[in-house]
Amino acid sequence: MLALWLLGCAFLVYYKWNGIVWFALGDTDDNIRFAQVQAWLNGQGWYDLRQYRLDPPLGASIHWSRLVDLPIAGLILLLKPFVGTFAADKAAVAIAPLLSLGGAMFGLAVAVRRLVDRESYVLAMAILACAQAALLMWMPLRIDHHGWQLATLIFTLAGLADEKPVRGALTVALATSFSLVIGLEFLPYAALAAGVLALRWVWNAGDEAVRLRVYGASLAIGCAVGFALFASYDNRAPRCDALTPVWLSVALGGGGLLVLLSSLTIADRRLRFAAAFAAGALLSAGFALAWPDCLGRPEHMSPELQKLWFSNIREAKPLYLHGWRTALPIIALPAVGVAGSLLALWRARNTERFAAWAAAALFSIFSCGMLLWQTRAGPSAQLLAVPGATALGWMLLPRLLDHRLMIVRLFGTVAAFLLVSGLFMFFTLKLVPQPPVSEGRRVVNRANGRCPTLAALRPIAALPPATIFTFVDFGPRLIATTHHSAIAGPYHRNGDAILDVQHAFRGDAETAHRIMLKHHATLLLLCPGMSESTIYAAQAKNGFYVQLMRDEVPAWLQPMPLPPNSPFRLWRITG
Repeated sequence: MLALWLLGCAFLVYYKWNGIVWFALGDTDDNIRFAQVQAWLNGQGWYDLRQYRLDPPLGASIHWSRLVDLPIAGLILLLKPFVGTFAADKAAVAIAPLLSLGGAMFGLAVAVRRLVDRESYVLAMAILACAQAALLMWMPLRIDHHGWQLATLIFTLAGLADEKPVRGALTVALATSFSLVIGLEFLPYAALAAGVLALRWVWNAGDEAVRLRVYGASLAIGCAVGFALFASYDNRAPRCDALTPVWLSVALGGGGLLVLLSSLTIADRRLRFAAAFAAGALLSAGFALAWPDCLGRPEHMSPELQKLWFSNIREAKPLYLHGWRTALPIIALPAVGVAGSLLALWRARNTERFAAWAAAALFSIFSCGMLLWQTRAGPSAQLLAVPGATALGWMLLPRLLDHRLMIVRLFGTVAAFLLVSGLFMFFTLKLVPQPPVSEGRRVVNRANGRCPTLAALRPIAALPPATIFTFVDFGPRLIATTHHSAIAGPYHRNGDAILDVQHAFRGDAETAHRIMLKHHATLLLLCPGMSESTIYAAQAKNGFYVQLMRDEVPAWLQPMPLPPNSPFRLWRITG
């Protein structure tokens, strides 16, 4: 496993080498994570996670925790004395995601060894290497928390597949606590894991009581310790979108109820089910009474914010709203995983692996259902599909490799691997001619590629520190690579500032001027053609952004010089 991990690290570093050299943090979350680490290393408090360079002076509340900051900051501090600050930064953002990849690979190996066969982990690693959506979360430079949460998810499955009740329960509880401390994205999977353990107790109380008791106690303790160590000042308020007192109370109450259930001596399975159902109903009722504001979406976005901003985020849309060229490569491996896990479940009936495969199949099916909610569930769906796909491959490949005909051994084995890994969809789509790239798409691709680069930002970084009014999605990159401040980043707690940016670019010049002065912005920076700009151009055809693109510049904007090849347009805000 160590050799496989090092081989994977070497390939991914080679693949992303140019991006590492040019510090090309491509995602807004990665840029904010780096800015958060830098602020901490420069003296910001451990529990103070406000990003003061977004909408200064009060800053923007970030709902994350410091947990994922630790490996990045540790690598920077370790390497800085030897290679200097900038090289240490680049090395840290390259190495940190690979650490979470190693954790995910180890957890996956443990899971398939328990579910399929002791030697099947090699096939599982090969299938994981084909899970493109999941693999992107562990690429060098992908320093946000999603890779770590994926690792906790597969450890949760490994714990559910553990035949040793104490070790398995501890694994599930600690993985769940770790994930919740990072963020609530995988809260549905945490609830599913708790339900699976409760149902196992319902089915067989004698063997599962210890597992349920250890899990309930460990979950409560793990979340309490995680809250004490990592909950920011803002997250100590009863908010719905992080491990705050709201969800800590659920973990403590739910863990306590599971411990109580496990101590009951009930011989009748139907009565145990009734007791488990009553415990779940009691927890749900208590949550509804104590935290009624958290019964809806945890982000608590206003309808206007939902309409103008959130509904335009591609990964937040269900998979079926995307084009088939996007949807099919994402769903191929999860579909194979569901089929493989159901087949393995059938084969495991009346064996000791039945309960483990029931959990694996349920998780795989549930993850596919999550794709009907948001496309961002793609990485977790692909990761959870690997055990089922491995089981299917473990059934097919030995028969093909032992076939008497060489042509079957060769081509049959390749075809079987293409099937179980989901790669068949990639090659199938390659055979379908793609329409030519439109000129509008070329403009967007050029802008998205050029504007975030260090070379393009260098003239901006050379200016004295200022508060710059720019696109919502460009704010994180601006503060991560320059000493300037921005107004907004794509984070729901920053909703008022996001709406102000939306209103400024969608409204008239007078509205834009008033909003910019309200936020004390002194510069206006635009990257024409960037993805966000296309939304303003399409949805506000006479808005301020479109006016600027038509060179209808108001008198209160003074053009500032930039190099001839700069992709930006920059003005000083007066008045």
